[in-house]
Amino acid sequence: MNIEINNQPLSLELLRNILTEDIAISLSIGIKEKITHSSKYVINKSEGNDSIYGINTGFGNLANVKIDKSDLNQLQRNLVSSHAVGVGELLPNKIVKLIIVLKVYALAQGYSGASLALVERLCEFINLELYPCIPSKGSVGASGDLAPLAHLSQALIGEGYVNYKGVKLSASKALAKSDLKPIELGPKEGLALLNGTQVSTAIALNAYFETENLFTSAIISGALTLEATKGSITPFDERIHEVRGQKGQIDVAKELNKLIDGSEILKSHANCDRIQDPYSIRCQPQVMGACLDSIRYIASILSIEANAVTDNPLVFADDNEIISGGNFHAEPVALVADQLAVAIAEIGSISERRSALLVDSNLSGLPPFLIKKSGLNSGFMIHQVTAAALVSENKLFAHPASVDSIPTSANQEDHVSMATHAAYRLMNMNENLSYILSIELLSASQGIEFHKPLKTSSLLQKALAEVRTFSEPIEDDRSLANEIEALSGALIQGHIFEQSYKIFNVQ
Repeated sequence: MNIEINNQPLSLELLRNILTEDIAISLSIGIKEKITHSSKYVINKSEGNDSIYGINTGFGNLANVKIDKSDLNQLQRNLVSSHAVGVGELLPNKIVKLIIVLKVYALAQGYSGASLALVERLCEFINLELYPCIPSKGSVGASGDLAPLAHLSQALIGEGYVNYKGVKLSASKALAKSDLKPIELGPKEGLALLNGTQVSTAIALNAYFETENLFTSAIISGALTLEATKGSITPFDERIHEVRGQKGQIDVAKELNKLIDGSEILKSHANCDRIQDPYSIRCQPQVMGACLDSIRYIASILSIEANAVTDNPLVFADDNEIISGGNFHAEPVALVADQLAVAIAEIGSISERRSALLVDSNLSGLPPFLIKKSGLNSGFMIHQVTAAALVSENKLFAHPASVDSIPTSANQEDHVSMATHAAYRLMNMNENLSYILSIELLSASQGIEFHKPLKTSSLLQKALAEVRTFSEPIEDDRSLANEIEALSGALIQGHIFEQSYKIFNVQ
């Protein structure tokens, strides 16, 4: 997939493709001119005698220290080397790839003063599949994602490590293999690289796209449970949702109605005396709709941030000004990451309640624990326990990160966002959610087995068939651990239900 960086914004669809596909990246002629214009302005300013933060001064609390002209390049190199102190597991290559693209796009807008050679080298990293090793921990999400972006920048100057075509090498060796020489950073370039929200934004975008996939699965699993328990369709009457007016709720109700349309199981109990189902069944539009509204808002904020210029100071060459501000503060990312965490936790919570309903014969009308020979067999007893454990863990993860702050840099940076780990914890939460939904899907599919020869709707029959490629019905106890693992991986990657059913566009 060839991507040209130009004046067009990066769409959510493109950002998703960057994560999932092999790409090559280039710069348009107009963008090259923008970069060159800004870079020349910064070089000219660096040759003057005025103190300009980020160009000829120290950084953070050392901003009042003037740097000699002969040391300006060393200043930028020292900044990169000193700040590369991240720790923990390395970020996946796909996220590193997106980080680089976001950094290229930000620098390419011509407000950072980076040279064309530097931006083109970042493009070469993408094209050569040369991904710097970036530790996942060490950023507080203000003054930019400093430590992780420093590890990215290290590779440009021949320091640190990279994943080069799937092999971990020292950056110096990887550059030599690629016939590239280390970059010598010019005035402001180290700071332009290290300032910015690209790491927290890329991690949050990856989580957002995973949640999109899982949201689709949650709607389907909820509809299957509705069918398995012979739930009432009355609560999904569009008039109920129209009078409330919440868009997400209206949309979810419509999708649930589409999913169960034409079901023989539904017709078989059209005149039953059931008045009200438990909330986890009849309040799906309200709960999932509220989550959908949040997801849509989160998408809008992350889309803006992905296209933002977030380093400091900013170069306005046409106005003959270099202005210090605080665009590096990642509060927008932190807040929506927290909001996404709550949505993920809620999607999992209501799914687990439906799994609990399915195994309770007093409420479901199905055999105890969804197995014919219960007692001799435990059936799906412990599957619900596993789901409960995962839901509880996600509740802990859902504690807001953005409400925390800890001063750094000798109190110069006295309020920070914590956006990076706010986003990073979403990876664990989505993994847990994928397991929770897998358990419900297998439980609901097992429940529908007891209604044969009646069939569910054509859409849900197709969804059932896809589930059955991962796990067959159980007659006697067996471990479903491997089957849950395989199904969960397909859910989180969006590799299931693509043909049978695709949820409405949540953007």
